[in-house]
Amino acid sequence: MAIVNVTPDSFSDGGERLDPEQAIDDGLRFVSEGADIVDVGGESTRPGAQPIDAAEELRRVLPVVESLARRGITVSIDTRHAAVARACLDAGARIVNDVSALRDDPTMMPLLVERGAPVVLMHRAGRAEDKYAVPAYDDVVEEVRVFLLERAWACEASGVACRDIALDPGIGFGKTVEENVALIAGASRLAVAGYPVLIGASRKSFIGSLTGIAEPRRRDPASVWLAVEAIRRGASIVRVHDVAATRQALAVWQVMR
Repeated sequence: MAIVNVTPDSFSDGGERLDPEQAIDDGLRFVSEGADIVDVGGESTRPGAQPIDAAEELRRVLPVVESLARRGITVSIDTRHAAVARACLDAGARIVNDVSALRDDPTMMPLLVERGAPVVLMHRAGRAEDKYAVPAYDDVVEEVRVFLLERAWACEASGVACRDIALDPGIGFGKTVEENVALIAGASRLAVAGYPVLIGASRKSFIGSLTGIAEPRRRDPASVWLAVEAIRRGASIVRVHDVAATRQALAVWQVMR
């Protein structure tokens, strides 16, 4: 899953794709480099980011979603807002990637049921504008697993098909460095439930803490390594900035395996 943020303030690539044509070109390039899914997002989730309304979010993402979908690309829309998800599904998006696990907008669940759209449910502690909470977990992997399974079961009870649900432990969203590492290492504990697991560790601040690299764009080597580790430990999807390098690394890992 390639990351295409069309925001002015995302932690790594904010401001790079304010021109929709640039975002579209990058999405096409990522597919040529081996991306299976292009994840388009219009609202930053970095710690401290302020929420935006659905109209502004839609203004940012819709031209990009429409253009990529028209070319047959599998597009996921990274949004908490049902109005944005609905318009993007109408425009050809196939997946909804919701960092709130459908908790921020009560009309999101009925929309998914109505459209039969696959969804990614993510664990998040607190909210971006509050710089997230950092709970005292006794066992972060187990507590995140229980939360995500409860959300998945709620989706199924409402009519979302089991095959259309993926789980994301929310690397970086209110977790310490050690907890982020534990969640990647423990991907198999999530995967054993039968839902695909998505890991999005690319360029995140805990990598900077581990490596001493302050600039997010210089964290790609460690991000690629973590993507391979995530797949090796049970993840089915990795959400990345550097598609080409990740594809190469995964190809070699498959041969070595």
